Amino acid sequence: MRAALCRTHGGPEVVEVTQVDVPAVAAGDVRVRVDTAAVNFPDVLVVANDYQITVSPPFVPGSEFAGEVIEVGAEVTTVQVGDRVFGSALVGAFAEQIAVPAGAVTVVPEGVALDVAAGFGVAHRTAYHALRSVAGLRIGEELIVLGAGGGVGLAAVQLGKQLGATVTAVASSSAKLAAARRCGAGNLVNHRDADLRAALREALPDGADVVIDPVGGDRSEPALRALRPGGRFVTVGYASGAIPRIPLNLVLLKGIEIRGFEFRSWAMRHPEEMARNDAEVLGLLATGKAAPYVEARFDLADTAAALAHVAAGRAIGKVLLSVSGR
Repeated sequence: MRAALCRTHGGPEVVEVTQVDVPAVAAGDVRVRVDTAAVNFPDVLVVANDYQITVSPPFVPGSEFAGEVIEVGAEVTTVQVGDRVFGSALVGAFAEQIAVPAGAVTVVPEGVALDVAAGFGVAHRTAYHALRSVAGLRIGEELIVLGAGGGVGLAAVQLGKQLGATVTAVASSSAKLAAARRCGAGNLVNHRDADLRAALREALPDGADVVIDPVGGDRSEPALRALRPGGRFVTVGYASGAIPRIPLNLVLLKGIEIRGFEFRSWAMRHPEEMARNDAEVLGLLATGKAAPYVEARFDLADTAAALAHVAAGRAIGKVLLSVSGR
């Protein structure tokens, strides 16, 4: 089968499309014929060996996909051949077929296109769990979303609006902020045009209730300062490449709560909440109230270019990879 292959760690240019063996299917696995994959920033990090988990070459990168089940293992009862599914894995998605544990896939709701489903799971589930359970976002609250032009950021804007908040989007360009407005942001702040602390004070003179931060770096502290007393700051990731240093006196003086969301560990601690949230966000997908914002599409043959696009920070929302050629 055709697949993108990483033979050695490095930049996106080390990835080449070639023929590889079809993956084996264990008793608890399903084999999926991939229609569309999504390219995420962690895929770039895995290829470069800068991710928190090392994957030894050679391997097929790619962590998010949608397609049709073409084989099920002997112990699988949750899905069957012919089901349209979307799912995620550490690697393996940038290929014509992928084999994953059956629990890693979800049946695509009726009427939802596979390419829409391919870009939905990782960003929207991350954002929804962070907003719904970790931040405890309530109707009428003020929400600041940092990195509002990225996949998780735009999902947080969209879902924050759905949960009844007023959303202030912070991003690095007018194009990213335009996308955030289309996803429901009421206030737009370009952190490259002005001092972020002053801009947030002007946009939210009474402060915000919640900050969702998937980027870290030098944007975190000004956003933390924009919280009103008792506000909640949720750290989701560090796409900027820099882990912020937070002055704890700010937390003390305002009674601010800093909370973290890491998908795997949170899911292990809160399985019932995870199931509830997943059902709710899947319902939003099924009814068209939530969907990924797709900025760019590439063919499987151009996987290296797609990774480079994401690595350079040019992506707005989700970047999709057409594997089937559809």
